Amino acid sequence: MSSRRIDAIYVVTDGPAPQRHEAVAAAAVAGGASCAQLREKNLTDLQLLAVARALRRLTQDTETALIVNDRLDIALASGADGVHLGQEDLPVSEARRLLGPGAVIGVSTGCVEEAAKAEADGASYVAVGPVFPTVTKADAGPAVGLELIRQVKQAVSIPVVAIGGISVANIGFVAAAGADAAAVVSAVAEAPDMARAVRALARAFAAGRTPEASQISRSGKRSQR
Repeated sequence: MSSRRIDAIYVVTDGPAPQRHEAVAAAAVAGGASCAQLREKNLTDLQLLAVARALRRLTQDTETALIVNDRLDIALASGADGVHLGQEDLPVSEARRLLGPGAVIGVSTGCVEEAAKAEADGASYVAVGPVFPTVTKADAGPAVGLELIRQVKQAVSIPVVAIGGISVANIGFVAAAGADAAAVVSAVAEAPDMARAVRALARAFAAGRTPEASQISRSGKRSQR
């Protein structure tokens, strides 16, 4: 299993132009994010590989792991640290066989059963969401809320990454619910100073991990949104 940490801030580099991915990934590294995921659906294979290799150069020898969304072939060709898979993508067992025991393999899940299966199949982490309503992923589905994070955290021993509609205003609730990391898109990509935004998110996430915040989250005395 990978020794890469999946913790605190996980930045998704969804962007309208190839150079935008590089800027967001550079901010993820500068801000100390544990992961930068390349998520891009509109480039050709050659263009996507070029972007992935550029991001590999940015993240090489840093604490920020490079993950490629969906495309195991691009992850392999670029030397990325791993791949993130959806429920309709290549099975985790096959991805593990091709990428090897040290690769990071994440899986999107929408229920406890999917999360437990992903762990049994050899996933490095599971992503749960969308926690809050989001417009950055058209097929994300309805928001699942914070309770699913708690349920999945109890069901698996691998890291749980919350995703969907997460901002500096609500990331503390995600941490208090038990998530090991929070995946963010627009909270970084749309910030005027992206590296500063990553650091602000990290501080808010850490604050949500305090015992007091966790107790408030469990009691439900404060808003989840």
